Amino acid sequence: MFDVIIAGCGPAGAVLAAELRLHDVRVLVLEKDAEQAPSFVRVVSLHARSLELMAMRGLLDRLLARGRQRPVGGSFAGIPKPTPQGLDSDFDTLLGIRQPDVNQVLEDHAVALGAEVRRGRAVTGVSQDQDGVTVEVAGGERLRARYLVACDGARSTVRKLLGVGFPGEPSRHDTLMGEMEVGVPQEDIAAGVAEARRTHRMFQLGPSGEGRYRVVVPCAEVSENRSATLDDFRRELRAVAGTDFGVHSPRWLSRFGDATRLLEHYREGRVLFAGDAAHIHPPAGGQGLNLGVQDAVNLGWKLAGQVRGWAPESLLGTYHRERRPVAAAVLDNTRAQVHLMSGGPGARAVLGLVTELMDLNEVNRLLIEKIAALDVRYDFGEGHDLLGRRLRDVALTGGRLYDRMRGGRGLVLDRTGRLRADGWSGRVDLVADPGAALDVPAVLLRPDGHVAWAGDRQDDLDEHLARWFGAQG
Repeated sequence: MFDVIIAGCGPAGAVLAAELRLHDVRVLVLEKDAEQAPSFVRVVSLHARSLELMAMRGLLDRLLARGRQRPVGGSFAGIPKPTPQGLDSDFDTLLGIRQPDVNQVLEDHAVALGAEVRRGRAVTGVSQDQDGVTVEVAGGERLRARYLVACDGARSTVRKLLGVGFPGEPSRHDTLMGEMEVGVPQEDIAAGVAEARRTHRMFQLGPSGEGRYRVVVPCAEVSENRSATLDDFRRELRAVAGTDFGVHSPRWLSRFGDATRLLEHYREGRVLFAGDAAHIHPPAGGQGLNLGVQDAVNLGWKLAGQVRGWAPESLLGTYHRERRPVAAAVLDNTRAQVHLMSGGPGARAVLGLVTELMDLNEVNRLLIEKIAALDVRYDFGEGHDLLGRRLRDVALTGGRLYDRMRGGRGLVLDRTGRLRADGWSGRVDLVADPGAALDVPAVLLRPDGHVAWAGDRQDDLDEHLARWFGAQG
């Protein structure tokens, strides 16, 4: 019997598996695809908050080596603005990287920590009782675990098997995305792209390397199940740009819609949901993968605490209470971006106003911090202004804060030298450093880097240690 079975080995599932293994939880990941997608499949973006989390777990250098950093400015609705000044992060870029490369790095990390990944194993049945969950796999194999986490994407099989509703708005517009060669001169491409973007701001056609071009074009038809074809691209390119640019020899083609859906509850008994299985939204701003990874880091230590027996009774419930409002905010900002890029007269008027407002650094920074998830503040009650916020990678006397968080435990960063966390050994580390670049005497950080307490009194610290990490033991 496993402690946790995870359905899906995309970024959310792989990160969750690794987070659980940091706490010696027995984890099995079931992935329906027998192999990783080819390495040339589409480029995704890792935003500042995700890069921070990767730095906390020692994965950043591996990802940077496979991707290309780009300015974060312009990531809101494609409005061409510079990177705002004063971002509360050391990462003022985003990382463009092939999604299979992200998947491979994260899966390798989980396996190295001891997670078991079984590929070509589609989930076909789920049932649960008061003691655990039974998962049936194609071929009739039955597996048992204390908990199941569905990280199996927008069309989540687990969600459908349990009959969990997925309320929201169906797709109204499709977009085609692919990588292919073109058959016209560069000057004709530039002229065609400039003309098309006058009325279709989502339209893109630009070089992606090796003589190929990345194409993003709105599609007049809506289809949740039909795959994209090269003829689809030719037809829509002619409709939008007046020419199909002689596209040929596609490397990959895809179709996505602008459906917006959000689970009412992230937990159904002993089954939890993360990533696209819990929320879907248009790809504006490239936030989807990031949102799922951040779900996984929020959930991992809490579920581990439940399995290991030290979690306070209410801890696992904070996953839903914290992450669902974050997803709802992402759904709203993508709705706004899609409207701005829709090309209608009203949208163009609002776009002009927003573009002008973004000349103000505060407005530009506010919108970019939404995209990068730097604005997230969980409601932990009244307290210091840092409470509930993520803490940036501050300098320590002998290094950096995030390097001390690789074990996935909580951390007390104490500038006073007087605080203790002895009763929570194995769950919380103590770093006493009077030279830490911190504006308060001490902070308690959760494993996801959010500030759970700030102050200098031992009794207050003990109270918050118990709230988040259980009784002394």
